[in-house]
Amino acid sequence: MKENLTPKTYDQIPEYMLSLDAFSQWLGIEIVEVREGYCKVKMTVRKEMLNSMKKAHGGITYSLADTAFGFATNTYGNKAVSIETSINHVEALEEGDVIVAESDVKSQKNKLGFYIVEVKKEDQLVALFKGVTYKTSAKWE
Repeated sequence: MKENLTPKTYDQIPEYMLSLDAFSQWLGIEIVEVREGYCKVKMTVRKEMLNSMKKAHGGITYSLADTAFGFATNTYGNKAVSIETSINHVEALEEGDVIVAESDVKSQKNKLGFYIVEVKKEDQLVALFKGVTYKTSAKWE
């Protein structure tokens, strides 16, 4: 989707958001799957993402999870923002690892949504992210 086009349906919103998100583009994030309240994204860990121990910086895993979370929360058509997030890092990652983040809504009430994001390398859980979102009255249109 081009930057000057606005999304018309829930599944177009994450692509539109990604087109405006230079940081997620720099990370190399690709959208794999979108449903209402759900988004799956992936990326590859690059050399410039490593810390002094030659492992992926924790911010890389967090950023991938946060992007999946942000995209999923906005699929309802209203602009939504995070109000609280946390992450547990389970396994270290190395250059060349392909990681996938799946964000799924656990509860979406009038204004507040609660999401879990699992970050995996193949079938192995490497991080668990939890987030709370606030849905504004502004529409993606």
